[in-house]
Amino acid sequence: MRIFLVLLLCAGVGATQTPGKLQARWWRQQGLAERLGLSAEQQKRMDDVFQQNRVRLIDLTASVDKEEALMEPLMSADPPDEAKIRARIDSLAQARAELEKANAQMLLGLRLVLTAEQWKRLQQDGGGGPRPRKVKE
Repeated sequence: MRIFLVLLLCAGVGATQTPGKLQARWWRQQGLAERLGLSAEQQKRMDDVFQQNRVRLIDLTASVDKEEALMEPLMSADPPDEAKIRARIDSLAQARAELEKANAQMLLGLRLVLTAEQWKRLQQDGGGGPRPRKVKE
C-alpha cells in the first residue's frame, strides 16, 4: 500500500499536466538512463507504456479543462447559483480523479519496468523522472 501511495505522489509526472507538458520520456535522457543503467529493452517497454496511456491522458486532461471552463462563468455570476456550482464541483472533482487515476496507472506501468535498484537510484537521483514526495505516516 505504501508503494502505491508513493507512486501516486510522484512529483516528476504531475497528474494535472497534459502529456505534452510531461517530462516526456525522461527515461530517454542520456545521462539519467546511463545513471540508472536502463537497457534499450527497458526504454522500449517504457516508451510502450507511455504510448499506451498518452491518448487517454490527453482526453482526461481535456475533460478537466472543460469542467474548469464550465465552472468559471458560474463562479463569476452575480448572484451565483449554488446548486449549479455544487453540481459542477462534483463533475470537476470526478474529472480530476479520473485523470489522477490514469496517471497513477501509467506511473505504475513505468515503475514495473524498473528493477528495485534502478527505482532506488531514480528516487535518489533528484531529476528527470518521477520522484516520490515524502509521505507522512
